[in-house]
Amino acid sequence: MTDLFAPLQSLKQGDWFKLICGASFQHLPAVRSLTLAYTLAGADCIDVAADPAVIAAAQAALQVARDLARDAQERGFSYKGNSPFLMVSLNDGEDPHFRKAEFNSTECPTDCPRPCQRICPAQAIVFNRIKDEFSGVVSQKCYGCGRCIPVCPYEIIYTSSYMSTPGAIAPLVMSTGIDAVEIHTKVGRLEEFQRLWQAISPWADQLKVIAISCPDGEGMTDYLHAIYDLITPLKSALIWQTDGRPMSGDIGDGTTLAAVKLGQKVLAAKLPGYVQLAGGTNSYTVAKLKAMGLLQQAGEQGAAPLPLCPSASIAGVAYGSYARVLLSPILDQLENKEVSNTSIKATVRLEEDDVLLWQAVELAHSLVSQLKSQQER
Repeated sequence: MTDLFAPLQSLKQGDWFKLICGASFQHLPAVRSLTLAYTLAGADCIDVAADPAVIAAAQAALQVARDLARDAQERGFSYKGNSPFLMVSLNDGEDPHFRKAEFNSTECPTDCPRPCQRICPAQAIVFNRIKDEFSGVVSQKCYGCGRCIPVCPYEIIYTSSYMSTPGAIAPLVMSTGIDAVEIHTKVGRLEEFQRLWQAISPWADQLKVIAISCPDGEGMTDYLHAIYDLITPLKSALIWQTDGRPMSGDIGDGTTLAAVKLGQKVLAAKLPGYVQLAGGTNSYTVAKLKAMGLLQQAGEQGAAPLPLCPSASIAGVAYGSYARVLLSPILDQLENKEVSNTSIKATVRLEEDDVLLWQAVELAHSLVSQLKSQQER
């Protein structure tokens, strides 16, 4: 297995690590920094919004990571310059990952305690008292978690959703550097899934991974089998992403239980392909999987051949909100950094601040290394 396909080897040996930047997260500096830090830390896949600007930001970070490979090795990290797969997320219908919160800040009473601002994990809600400055939801930062909605005392926060359109899909799938596609679906949407798949299938052979993300629901096992029948045969590896409790990993350790439980359910269905957890994953996830005997031990032989293999073990874990919040202290410092000897704030790229860069990589590695025990330093 060459470095080019090292992520597939990670799937096979059961230590696949995916970073979820967010299907609707479009804050380009953060996407770039997250991609860079987690790539240098050893991630196998970077999942980003199906937005050309977001894809370009991630691709730029992957190139920087390759340039820093020797520096990473000198600091004791195992990254050798091989890029993780770049994945884009698509949806076949209404999905919380593909929405944005919105509200009219002029409707907010001045004495409101603003619980929405305090609870937002992405710091996407701002209130500026200076005249003519923006207040409300910073759309590029919002990734649709919805936590602001129930806490609003005046019930003025709502969401707007969007769907992947067939006309926009083909150019994205064909874009240079796109290695994988993840389709978000839901039980009962087979016709909608089929329409989306018809738009993707002419280019599916050039992809290295197809991932299907589906939350639990009555009849889920039958639904996933129907999807498998629809999309096969495949030349790419197939991942079943068990979306336990979406966008909740940063809330607390208990959120991972839903992801593990759903992972067990999909494993029991014996679907061809790899099972990967998501939705509520955090620092507790790997320990829970190990305690339950659901992770293949490092160096263990017997994994079935690529690309399609039923397995009794979880092949990997995807981290979204927890992975992003873990690095938020670094990203906040970067965002607030001012250019020397000026009063003008400017975008400072992570690699331009050597101290913050390796602090970010160290934090990212603290999560990646839980899964990749053979990379412990």
